[in-house]
Amino acid sequence: MDAKERIKRVTEVMLSMQRASWEQGVCAQALIAQGDGARALLFANDAVVRQAPDGRLAIVGDDAAVCDPAANGIPVLYAWERTRADLYLRASDRMADWLLETKRKTADGTLYHLLDRDEVWIDSIFMAPPFLAASGHPAEALAQVEGFRRLLWDGHRSLFSHKWDDAAKRLCRPEFWASGNGWAAAGIVRTIEFLPDTMREERARLSGYLVELLDGAISRLRSDGLFHDIIDDPSTFSETNAGQMFAFAIYRGVALGCVGERYLDRAEAMRAGALSKIDETGFVRGASGSPGFDAPGVSAEAQAFLLLMEAARAAHFGP
Repeated sequence: MDAKERIKRVTEVMLSMQRASWEQGVCAQALIAQGDGARALLFANDAVVRQAPDGRLAIVGDDAAVCDPAANGIPVLYAWERTRADLYLRASDRMADWLLETKRKTADGTLYHLLDRDEVWIDSIFMAPPFLAASGHPAEALAQVEGFRRLLWDGHRSLFSHKWDDAAKRLCRPEFWASGNGWAAAGIVRTIEFLPDTMREERARLSGYLVELLDGAISRLRSDGLFHDIIDDPSTFSETNAGQMFAFAIYRGVALGCVGERYLDRAEAMRAGALSKIDETGFVRGASGSPGFDAPGVSAEAQAFLLLMEAARAAHFGP
């Protein structure tokens, strides 16, 4: 299928999927990237409709997420910029207040991922810091990136472990989950994107973090452009979405001037690997799959990152 038809089918599949708060947010961000503002507004509106009394956006059922709802903050800000409707600005402010004021944090202020467990997850680096930067809290955005890095970064392997148990003061999932490292790469580049131009030193520091992570990941890239689910464990399954996430970070990072063009060849290899996994319906197959994310399958974020990757690439190479 040609590129236009591929985007259409991947989008239709994404729209068919049930969505938790983080999925609602990343899918809306993908729609914005693709220029589908009308649908992005609908996603943002429903995130506000389902805003919890504590300020968390897009809450469905018994959602124990601390950071995931903030993935909706950027789409809600987009809706405010498009419409100037006060309800979107108020909703964004309430979401930011939740992140700033919640007690679900480590002693040094790093956000926990869940309401019911004192754990820090690398997934959160995509959910919270970019929105904090976009909503006028760049210093807190930086503090969160530094906190996640302090607890989860392995400098010897240049990768992030997945989870830190703050009660036990140890890594409770030390494995280098490929998708978690993809969330980190995408979260860092999005945070850089929303930092003000006056914060040049801080942008440079985050750019250095991103390049270190890219180098650590690329050294484990398979010949088919994919990564293993546990990135340094060849016995784990070949996973699709991490490559899309890293490719997005490279394409977007090159556009922002924080990643060198020498990484584009690796992004192209990752993209080719991901495109080979799209079926005729438009499912991105072989991703760390919903709902358990422990076996190959499909997920809303894999659909969304195909769209984010393609939009970021088109901005550099053209459609």
